[in-house]
Amino acid sequence: MTTAMTRPLTVTARITTTDTAFTPAAYTATVYLNTARHSFDGYQHHHPLAEATHPDGSPLRLVFHASDRIRDHEAAADAAYTVGNRQGADDNGQTWPADIRSVSVGDTIKVTGPDHWIVHLSVDHTGFSAVPQPSHLTDLAGSRASSRR
Repeated sequence: MTTAMTRPLTVTARITTTDTAFTPAAYTATVYLNTARHSFDGYQHHHPLAEATHPDGSPLRLVFHASDRIRDHEAAADAAYTVGNRQGADDNGQTWPADIRSVSVGDTIKVTGPDHWIVHLSVDHTGFSAVPQPSHLTDLAGSRASSRR
């Protein structure tokens, strides 16, 4: 003998989420060029800095995905330094603009990590040093040509 059973209705639906599990974690680096005269001795808190921008004036943001190579803020700053010295591109294929001088000692690099922590690092003769957020920002457009060293 068989017994009749009714099955509950099922609905199948695709739900698109903004889950970050599929988005690669990334570090974003912003370079601030030191526009003070004789800044090769290193960054000082009173030095004026200009944010590196594209030729059209839009902000230049270098992106590096977290990986075995990029594990922390300092590794991301080192990768930005490399791109800033025209040695390759960031993880989105972006290269350093031709009309901006290379990244040098005395400049600073702001790195925002995948954890949203922001670290400001000065470019030193050997590596980087953490510094407070720069407060003396100037416009790069006016000093684009004159900031070449």
